[in-house]
Amino acid sequence: MSNDKKQLWGGRFTAAPDETFAEFNDSFRFDRRLFAADVTASIAHANGLRRADVISGDEADSIVAGLRSIADEAENETGYLESEKAEDVHSFIEAKLIEKIGDTGRKLHTGRSRNDQVATAFRLWCRDEVDVVLELIRRAERSLIDLAKRHKEAVIPAYTHLQRAQPVLFAHWCLAYFEMLERDIERFTQARKRVNVMPLGSGAVAGTGFPIDRELVAGELGFDAVTANSLDGVSDRDFAVDICSAASLLMVHLSRLAEDMILYASSEFGFIVLSDAVSSGSSLMPQKKNPDALELLRGKAGRVFGNDLSMLTMLKGLPLAYNKDMQEDKEAVFDTIDTIGISLRAAAVILDNTSLNVSRTQRAAATGYLNATDLADYLVAKGMPFRSAHEAVGRAVLFAIDKGCELNELSIDELKQFSELVETDVFERLSLNASIGARSAIGGTSPERVNAALDAADNKLKK
Repeated sequence: MSNDKKQLWGGRFTAAPDETFAEFNDSFRFDRRLFAADVTASIAHANGLRRADVISGDEADSIVAGLRSIADEAENETGYLESEKAEDVHSFIEAKLIEKIGDTGRKLHTGRSRNDQVATAFRLWCRDEVDVVLELIRRAERSLIDLAKRHKEAVIPAYTHLQRAQPVLFAHWCLAYFEMLERDIERFTQARKRVNVMPLGSGAVAGTGFPIDRELVAGELGFDAVTANSLDGVSDRDFAVDICSAASLLMVHLSRLAEDMILYASSEFGFIVLSDAVSSGSSLMPQKKNPDALELLRGKAGRVFGNDLSMLTMLKGLPLAYNKDMQEDKEAVFDTIDTIGISLRAAAVILDNTSLNVSRTQRAAATGYLNATDLADYLVAKGMPFRSAHEAVGRAVLFAIDKGCELNELSIDELKQFSELVETDVFERLSLNASIGARSAIGGTSPERVNAALDAADNKLKK
């Protein structure tokens, strides 16, 4: 078959592919990102063939040297991967190798199929990218903790139903997002373990017919294990779904952070100020300072969710083993990794360029009857059942609303209308500091608990 394009098949074909089909079928425009991973895996495969006496030592040396030379050229020659036509990156590399070392290059594909070759390169690429993602999550966590430490004593209202609920330390709010990111680290770490299993040696579907020591090849490539079933080895993309799913939850967390900060940066809240470095203006209204970086962070979550759903939908009806549908896995994962990478970097920069309007948050936390629960707890400590205390405090709040004042601004006689258990010590209990300090159980917002949580976070980030 006469065809300028570099491909790994064709012996039984007598005509070239239709141009439209070729365009539809080819993946080189995007899977060239697997170039380095495929070269690395091919070198390990050549070494495996050598150990199995399938190829001679000289042949293996020639193949390995040729692959390394191709890798050097790709690194040093601008446009090296863009200047060629190829069906995919794997056929591109093999064709370059044959050009460079002759027929010996044709022996590289002995004992492997493109099915296990692709799966192996994809896993190597994913493993490296997950490691980068883990580093970027840690960077975002560091920015959260640094922001918390810059405003360690500050108090803000916590919200339920977007209504002021109880006062908390601002650092406690930061630590809530730190906990979310910690779970993201757990998920990506677990995903990495499932990525790090080598399918090379599975062949097309039935395994290799050559005595290649798969475990030695896996060790050379840094895999923890080899796949146990050849059918599953070439058709498994659970690891890619794991990455997309972990990325989706990560983006949920970043989007929630962005939503909080968008609200807090508004004139209505006025809790935070974003520096000019992470804000933009309006083309019409000169006074505007828009939180565009945060809105983009929130908006990019949708494309990651879409990639996750795309992966699941593509896989759900596939019979064993490999099907061409699975070529669609690459772009979904590539885009997901790109999106979460820039999103994590942006999140860290945004947090580094955020300051707190402490006086505004203090006033907000001290108003709106956020100490009502503290009054109820006070009455419970005096012996009143909680339900009775809840009702009494509710009536006290209604009284204060009618009077236009806060609970701690009522007189002792006014408070006694709702319970004779009230004494003058109630005012100390209703103070903002007392309200914060009372929440001293594990996970609470008291200064002691928050300081301990910040120290624990610091220790995790030092590892």
